[in-house]
Amino acid sequence: MTEDQQPIRVGVYGGAGYAGLDLVEILAKHPQVTLVFATSDTYGGQAVPGTNLRYIPFAEADMDAVDAVFLALPHKASAPVAAKALAKGLKVLDLSADLRLNTPEAYEKWYGTPHPNPELLPVPYGLPEINRANIVKSPIIAVPGCYPTTTILGLYPLLCSGAIEPGTPIIVDAKSGVSGAGREPKPNTHFVEVFGNFSPYSPGRSHRHVGEIEQEITKIDPNLGTLIFTPHLLPVDRGLMASIYVTLKADFDSADMQALYEQTYAHEPLVNVLPPKEQATLRHVVRTNACAISLTPVSPRYLHITSVTDNLRKGASGQAVQDFNLIFGFEETTALL
Repeated sequence: MTEDQQPIRVGVYGGAGYAGLDLVEILAKHPQVTLVFATSDTYGGQAVPGTNLRYIPFAEADMDAVDAVFLALPHKASAPVAAKALAKGLKVLDLSADLRLNTPEAYEKWYGTPHPNPELLPVPYGLPEINRANIVKSPIIAVPGCYPTTTILGLYPLLCSGAIEPGTPIIVDAKSGVSGAGREPKPNTHFVEVFGNFSPYSPGRSHRHVGEIEQEITKIDPNLGTLIFTPHLLPVDRGLMASIYVTLKADFDSADMQALYEQTYAHEPLVNVLPPKEQATLRHVVRTNACAISLTPVSPRYLHITSVTDNLRKGASGQAVQDFNLIFGFEETTALL
């Protein structure tokens, strides 16, 4: 930051959840940010890790004291705060699901409740690798979910080239660490329930992220077949893996896809295409803001893609900061490498 450049004053709503904690950690080391407040009704008065701040209750946050807000709040609670912040001229980065779907009807279909602020929709989808041009022009960004981020990045080169056979299913077998379920304790996320176990949930087409993934991939290739998406609860603290299975068109060969992926992501600092025969694992990405991708040709027309991220970094807080950097014209990877 130059001497005449003022730091961006930032507030974090929901700063004590798992994504919020990672967000605070990243922002605290961002050279062009002053962290003004982090809210938590549960932990109000307690120290905010890595800062000299203390958590304040939601109601005490002063929007007039900041230039931008990050909303690490539950769906339904986030959109009203986004609307208020936007009306005050602030930049808004929403990590909830409230702004990811383009229409109120889609939101109600997948979340089972009317949208709290339908006038906000649609909002640019904050996946920089596919939507950078729209992100830089917008004061408000819908930060993608962790499953959609990992899945869409795994599919993106194929979508752009029209390589997937129309009408064939796209099968996504996904696994997330327990932190993806949030910090609030739930019966099925206690250590004794998760350790030594491995379980699917919301299989097939019932998970809320199906709508988000389909919305974004069909924008690129509208001729895709059915998305079959089954997430699993992985007995680790963090990390997310999407194993993706696709059928290619007859004039494409799975052996050529390695070069396609390498070319597509050649200039993306936070996406790493691994060498042939090296498989992407959680260790490639945990506690980083990167996505790692590996490819396995099964036959000339069948391709297996493994895409991995840290669900709290590239899948949430790190991606939010990546969007923030784009909006304010900073180097995109500032505080992320």
